[in-house]
Amino acid sequence: MKGRNMTRWRDPAKDPRQEPKSNLITAEGFARLKGIHDHLSRVKRPQLSTKVGEAAALGDRSENADYTYNKKELNRVIARIRYLGKRLDELQVVDRLPADTGRVYFGAYVTLEDEQGEELRIRIVGHDETDAGKHWISIDAPLAKSVLGKGLDDEATVAAPGGETTYVITDISYQAPSA
Repeated sequence: MKGRNMTRWRDPAKDPRQEPKSNLITAEGFARLKGIHDHLSRVKRPQLSTKVGEAAALGDRSENADYTYNKKELNRVIARIRYLGKRLDELQVVDRLPADTGRVYFGAYVTLEDEQGEELRIRIVGHDETDAGKHWISIDAPLAKSVLGKGLDDEATVAAPGGETTYVITDISYQAPSA
C-alpha cells in the first residue's frame, strides 16, 4: 500500500530521532524561546487571524489564494505556539556555574585542538539552542559527550564519518569570550 502518509519503516532501537533529548537550557536560551512564544501568540497569531477573516469575507474560499495561504500560515503558527508551550514547561534552566569550573560541564566554552593543530571553539548548550554558525553544540552531540567532565589538557576521541578524531582541551571558560 502506497500513499503520501506512508514512510519507510525504521527500527526504533537504531533510529536517532528516538534518542531522548536532554531538557537543559541556559537562562539566555530560555528567555529567547519565551520571547518567540510570546511574539507568536500576542502579535503574529492575531495578525494572521485578521487576515484570514478579511480573506474569508471576500467570498469563494476555494479559489481564494490569500485565504488559503494565510490559513496554512495560521495553522503553522498555532502548531509552533503549542509546541513551544509544551517545551517551555519541560525545560530545566541552568543559571549557575558548576562547582568545579576547571572541568567541562553544561554551558562551557571549550577550545579544542586536533591532531593537525587546528583549534575549534565550541559551547555546550541545550538541544533547543544549537547554532552551527556560533559553534554551539547540543549536550547530546557526540563531541559534547566526549568532552563532558574532562579538564585542561585531557584528550577526547570522537567517532566521525571520516574516522576517529582526537582533540586536546586547551581552554575552558564559562563566560562568553571577548571578541
